[in-house]
Amino acid sequence: MVQISAAMVKELREATGSGIMDCKRVLAEAEGNLDKAFDLLRKKGLAKAAKRAGRSTSEGVIYSYIHTGAKLGVLVEVNCESDFVAKTENFQMFVKNIAMHIAAANPAGLNPEDVDPAVIEKEKEIYRAQMIEEGKPENMIDKIVDGKVEKFYKDVCLMSQQYVKDPQQTITDVLKETIGKIGENIQIKRFVRFQVGE
Repeated sequence: MVQISAAMVKELREATGSGIMDCKRVLAEAEGNLDKAFDLLRKKGLAKAAKRAGRSTSEGVIYSYIHTGAKLGVLVEVNCESDFVAKTENFQMFVKNIAMHIAAANPAGLNPEDVDPAVIEKEKEIYRAQMIEEGKPENMIDKIVDGKVEKFYKDVCLMSQQYVKDPQQTITDVLKETIGKIGENIQIKRFVRFQVGE
């Protein structure tokens, strides 16, 4: 059996923000392999997040981010279950990172239902014209257009966007991971992005 050192526990704890006992447990389970232990902790965190998803989120913060040069700004409301958690460094950092992501990625809404239907209709017209131009069979065009609209939603809806700091994860993944670490349900409620001249 692999000996789990205090240094290994410390390294995993610093990388994940998880408790000492959780780190020891997954390191033992992963036979000392830090990468494997990290993945195990993430999976356990995501499982915890799923259990917490239905809990009420009536506390939280409204955070403002103004980009260098004061030409771009974001207001975002992120809710959690308790005032105590709203004041923690982990929660505050999560909210700041979400605001910075919104500034960089310019999402059109949180989820597909938040995107202006007129924008979707315009996209459909463009996709349809492209398919006709490419000579696609008429009976296939609607399916192709629907697929392209789904991809468009993934690109423009905050919750499905690739996280700018780690494109391997979506904002939903980052949210679930944070819920697992913090131990409370968290909800990105709403946001608005301002850019000079828009």
